[in-house]
Amino acid sequence: MKIADLATRRLHTQRLAGPRFEAPEEAVSWLGAVQSQDYGPAKWSVGQRTAGATDADLDQAFNGGAILRTHVLRPTWHFVHAADIRWLLEVTGPRVQVANSHMYRQVGLDDAELTRCTKLLTKALTGGNHLTRKEIKALLEKAGIATEGFRTAYILMNAELNQVICSGPLDGKQHTYALLDERAPGARGLSRDDALAELLIRYFTGHGPATAKDLKAWSSLTMADIKKGLEMVADRLESHEIDGVTYWSSTDVAGRMPPSPTVHLMQAYDEYVMGYSESRHFLDVSGAVGAQTEPSSFNMLVFLDGQIAGHWKRTIKKASVEIETALYSAFNAAQSKALLTAADAYGKFLGLEAVLV
Repeated sequence: MKIADLATRRLHTQRLAGPRFEAPEEAVSWLGAVQSQDYGPAKWSVGQRTAGATDADLDQAFNGGAILRTHVLRPTWHFVHAADIRWLLEVTGPRVQVANSHMYRQVGLDDAELTRCTKLLTKALTGGNHLTRKEIKALLEKAGIATEGFRTAYILMNAELNQVICSGPLDGKQHTYALLDERAPGARGLSRDDALAELLIRYFTGHGPATAKDLKAWSSLTMADIKKGLEMVADRLESHEIDGVTYWSSTDVAGRMPPSPTVHLMQAYDEYVMGYSESRHFLDVSGAVGAQTEPSSFNMLVFLDGQIAGHWKRTIKKASVEIETALYSAFNAAQSKALLTAADAYGKFLGLEAVLV
């Protein structure tokens, strides 16, 4: 395998090429977790991997509890499949807590106060209740707990990482919190070793070919844990060495070259981008990004045949979505047609006519 083959194969393993999933939660489960601090764009990431999915379908899966949103892997939100939330937190939650320890001290939250806050949340949410952050902040203040600055955010994150709370259904456009026990009663628990092995299989199946260092950055696991995990699952993966670096992937996913040209309009935090660290530069083999003299004000990414080709932004109108691109190099006729196809797919996802401007 050559470096140029990596991005192509990743399009298949990430399900951005080839068959899509039937349900949004299947796409989330395949990837293990999907970064989702920006809820709207994250829905598009899942929608791109799900056959015929719409923005409304993603809201339905989220509100119904098939997909949950919590802090896992790293100190940021991710979508997870409801069945996976416990074992994912079991294996990565302690590492995120270590990363958060400095902030807990900085905002003045000790173990005793965090425990008190978690008990208050448990009592308030028991019985199928779900509360917005504003409502939780008022609850804490009524109990005499300071909520200024980042205190509320870290109180909530601590309760998430301790498997007490997770996302509830939307209240209008506001996110809510609910008890994990009530929101995901069927979530399966695994021993730490089994959870570690499962995480490695999910990552290298849904993100491979990728390196151990890629996984470390994505999951917050230590290299010692990753080495241990690879010893457990190496016989279920295949490896390729390129320039002295080992890349791991599933033995079950063999992607062929997608039709060229193929354009993808991706959000900035898509797993195709954020799922890597050591090998992220393979998405820009030509060095096109580094050749740009001015930073783009367009905050989403255009990919051509798996390589970054520019940026894009959207403007929502009453019955349409305007898509404006800032390409590194002008597209030819075939590439422009592929761009229009990608724009139409985004419009269908939103239920709006897509207009390239």
